[in-house]
Amino acid sequence: MTMRRLLTLASLLATAALLLGVSSAHAQKLRIVTSTTDLKALTEIVTGDLAEVDAMARGNQNPHDLEVRPSLMVKVRRADAMIVNGLELDDWADVVVRGANNANVTPGAPGRIDASQGILVLEVPKTRVDRSMGDVHPLGNPHYSLDPGMAPQVTANILEGLARIAPKHRAAFERDRQQFLARLQEAMARWTRMLEPYKGAPVVANHAFYTYLLTRFGLVQVGTIEERPGIPATANHLVKLINLIKEDRVKLIVTEPWSDLKLIQRVAQESGAQVATLAATVGAVKGTDTFIEAVDFNVRTLAQMLK
Repeated sequence: MTMRRLLTLASLLATAALLLGVSSAHAQKLRIVTSTTDLKALTEIVTGDLAEVDAMARGNQNPHDLEVRPSLMVKVRRADAMIVNGLELDDWADVVVRGANNANVTPGAPGRIDASQGILVLEVPKTRVDRSMGDVHPLGNPHYSLDPGMAPQVTANILEGLARIAPKHRAAFERDRQQFLARLQEAMARWTRMLEPYKGAPVVANHAFYTYLLTRFGLVQVGTIEERPGIPATANHLVKLINLIKEDRVKLIVTEPWSDLKLIQRVAQESGAQVATLAATVGAVKGTDTFIEAVDFNVRTLAQMLK
């Protein structure tokens, strides 16, 4: 064999070894599916490049009522872990799991992670819940995931769940999580300063989507456009709400990107308030592709609109 052929063969072997190495590293990554983009963002913070993370709901989709399609089952079929919001926000995930036939992520399996474990849940009903009350969540308000004060507990839940199925990565997960918490602490101080002048300010929401965020920074949700969760408002309710906004001098109505803006803007025009569309989830509006970017957008919008 000539020297030229030997060099060519050596080059081919080196290339093959490189490709095999990349393929092996790819195969060793954890495959994780989350129900929402908020949980995807927080999971990627914990796992770094040790996992491939995908979300079932897109950022511009209402996570209450996602349509279960075969494409979601394909995502879940080979997953090592599934992370759900819990508190009955994403019960549709169980339908996906049944269709995917993946024992790794069925309820109770090691790869099934409920991010809501241990959080202080707001608006837990004190009476028995029935359908006449609308889409009230019997376990409390499930929209905690964009409250930055909840992120330490949520990421701890993610870490503990992933460490069950990949204990060798626990130290790396904890390192990445601690680095994120340090960045979050700095941002939290900035966000608190921005909203400090508006503590106690009354705010009306379309749906109780931002209750945790508003409460975190001392703002007060005094009413909702919805008379009952998930039920269109009656004319009588809207008249009372407009009077409330005027009497309490409410400056701001906050809403989600997928809500009925015509109705909300009509209430705003009648009452003299302004409307702000906040990032209901990571990626819901432009420039909110990370957890901190989403919270930053919401805090800056609130501060600007409450001036």
